[in-house]
Amino acid sequence: MIMADSGSSEEAAVIGNTDITSAESENNIINTMVERGTSLLKKMEISVAEAEKRTGKNTVNMQETYTVYLIEIRQAESVTEGGTPAAPDTLWRRYSEFELLRTYLLITYPYIIIPPLPEKRAEFVWHKLSADNLDPDFVERRRVGLENFLLRVASHPVLSNDKIFFHFLTEEKGWREAVLDTGFQDKVDSRLKSLSAMLRVKTPDRRFTALKQYSDELNAVVSQLLRVRARVADRLYGVYKVHGNYGRVFSEWSAIEKEMGDGLQSAGHHMDTYAASIDDILEEEEHYADQLKEYLFYTDAVRSVCKKHELMQYELEMASQDLAYKKQQKEELVNGTVRIFSLKGMTSKLFGSESQEQRESRLSALEQSIEEGMEAVMEKNTECRDFVRAAWEDIERFKEQKDKDLREALISYAIMQISMCKKGIQVWSNAKECFNKM
Repeated sequence: MIMADSGSSEEAAVIGNTDITSAESENNIINTMVERGTSLLKKMEISVAEAEKRTGKNTVNMQETYTVYLIEIRQAESVTEGGTPAAPDTLWRRYSEFELLRTYLLITYPYIIIPPLPEKRAEFVWHKLSADNLDPDFVERRRVGLENFLLRVASHPVLSNDKIFFHFLTEEKGWREAVLDTGFQDKVDSRLKSLSAMLRVKTPDRRFTALKQYSDELNAVVSQLLRVRARVADRLYGVYKVHGNYGRVFSEWSAIEKEMGDGLQSAGHHMDTYAASIDDILEEEEHYADQLKEYLFYTDAVRSVCKKHELMQYELEMASQDLAYKKQQKEELVNGTVRIFSLKGMTSKLFGSESQEQRESRLSALEQSIEEGMEAVMEKNTECRDFVRAAWEDIERFKEQKDKDLREALISYAIMQISMCKKGIQVWSNAKECFNKM
């Protein structure tokens, strides 16, 4: 699951070239690696230590049960070698506050692939796992996911320096008001506008088009993988638990045998142990599934960056189109030409030609409008070029992270499966020894 090489395509924007060269791309990767050393995690340790169920009234004054999570931070320099670390600063946050933080980051940094939050409700579950979002096992897995989200943000070279994120970690009261005071919600692009941009961009950047297609395909592959894993886990659970029947039958059989009784009872004990081990195995397996789910949700963040680029490209094309129309109007006015079926032509026939003063006034207004249009195009073009450069720098950083994380997760999952199979072989080897001794 490796992304296609982004440097192979050399697409140009409507006005100017918004692509970055391979040399610039390489330099961006180097800068990203240097900046990682200055992340927030160099200054403090961050963890989500525990979860707690609470009951209270919501915004519409109705009783509700919800979960809060304890965030602990400790200054890194306060931990001396061989000494006792200082007590961490702590505060409680609800899942909805994590959502607000991520929404703020998503809007404030549209060129960055914002780390996803863990799922709010359980998906891709097998029958033993509850889909209840207050289930203790699910809450624990979500606690781990929320901690991972904070660590992802804190290790990012740009996001780790955000003041609102720092306040989220350190100020329990007043944080929500502070994030709303930033006015980030005013920057939200309407969904209709984004949809219009997607449908009407004339010259899309092929790299972003390819990236969005890759994201869709990765989403489909990981979704299928998680569904297969859930089905396998479900069947595996049944197979292990059925081995408990061996234990029961061997135990009952041992009661009616004299010479073979001890061997049968020992074999039954091994089978009972084998059947009970599946709970811990599948709990560990869920951990690896959550790692895959993170990248399932990451695909939405990648698409968000692509959609923002489409919208900026669309606005650039519209500004360029408007400027071209105004220049055409000026040319017609200067040369005295009239387009067929134009409003100007109909007006001239009905009311006569306009005076010299009127023409000069219109020409002056058009020239002013053209000048403003040129400034708008230059501004949009610069904005688009800067967005592409910043976005592709973060995309390269994400690609490196993704390849490393998914490779390690798949290897760890394979190792766990091998270990599980070895334990199964050992159980039957032990049973064989028991039978040999009868």
